[in-house]
Amino acid sequence: MTIIGIGEDGVAGLGAASQAALDAAQIVMAPPRHLARVPAGTAQRIEWPVPYAEGLEVLDSLRGRRVVVLASGDPFWFGAGAVLARRYSAQEWTAHPGASCFGLVAARLGWALERTVCLGLHAAPMARLKRHLAPGVQIIATLRDGDAVPALAAYLTEQGFGDSALHVLEHLGGPQERITRATAHTVGGAFAHPVCVAIDVAGQGAVLSVATGQRDDAFDSDGQITKRPVRAITLSTLAPKPHEHLWDIGGGSGSIALEWLLAHPTTRATTIEPRADRVARIRQNADALGMAHRLSVVHGSAPDALTGLEPANAIFVGGGLSDAVLEAVTALPARLVVNAVTLEGEALLAHWHARLGGDLMRIALSSTAPLGPKRGWTSAYPVVQWSITP
Repeated sequence: MTIIGIGEDGVAGLGAASQAALDAAQIVMAPPRHLARVPAGTAQRIEWPVPYAEGLEVLDSLRGRRVVVLASGDPFWFGAGAVLARRYSAQEWTAHPGASCFGLVAARLGWALERTVCLGLHAAPMARLKRHLAPGVQIIATLRDGDAVPALAAYLTEQGFGDSALHVLEHLGGPQERITRATAHTVGGAFAHPVCVAIDVAGQGAVLSVATGQRDDAFDSDGQITKRPVRAITLSTLAPKPHEHLWDIGGGSGSIALEWLLAHPTTRATTIEPRADRVARIRQNADALGMAHRLSVVHGSAPDALTGLEPANAIFVGGGLSDAVLEAVTALPARLVVNAVTLEGEALLAHWHARLGGDLMRIALSSTAPLGPKRGWTSAYPVVQWSITP
């Protein structure tokens, strides 16, 4: 199988190796738009079906034959290439990438790609933009179709970034190429697929911090939330690293798991929460922050709900603290952080610290409050945190 990235100019932009593979093909498989850009030949043509996964089953049945799969531009930039490479052995495929839409956009606008956020939103919700939205940030995003352009503009406006400059680029690299410039407030008209949008972010919307300890109002909650200062300390102790998986036991609003996910684009998390209303709220918070694709939410109580979960690199216990839970999690080869507020929870952690060691820390915070005509300090409930690394 040969994977060839084809642009809007069709075979005219193919290199010699790509053209030779296409000439020798027994079968050419691609979406209709790509097939239309290839002159008639002797190869059998198969349209890639919708949904996409059905095409993989068709491709499986063609093993052993000379098959060319046509994809857009560079198939390994939010394209089909990585999906096919994971499915087939290295001996079964070769790839000849073309110019990516990201490279073409940069060439049209003069943007430095190493300083530009590149996103594939053709099969993802607009909320994936959330973590990147800040004045001065430049983003290039592929979109599903022309109707997604006003949806993108509406999302930016809702988030407070309606002043962002949009460069809407259609049919890049082909004879029908068109660039439309507007703001998210003013963009209008009809746009044709394939389309991508370059965003020069501007506005007064809420910006997520690049450090741990997001503002509490970044998460919807019923009051059951690890507050910002304690959350920042807790995330620091959990110490998320690329590709790691977290168990968040007693999710509440999901703030710990979601901040773990915000720490790096490869982290994953599973949150366990016994209350159905809070499970729904966690999912809503994950959707709003564009993190739902990396978060699993389990409706249940530990330790029973831990059975069958993907192994964790780190575990946080913020609710449902008991001897049974600690017996279960301390038996696992994962970093453990436990927070307790009640005297009973504090006594439990003191017992387990004496038994297994680790670090025991008491977090006591105060904030100002009116005291008659003046001000004084009011103390929050102290949090006792036990952490241990196997």
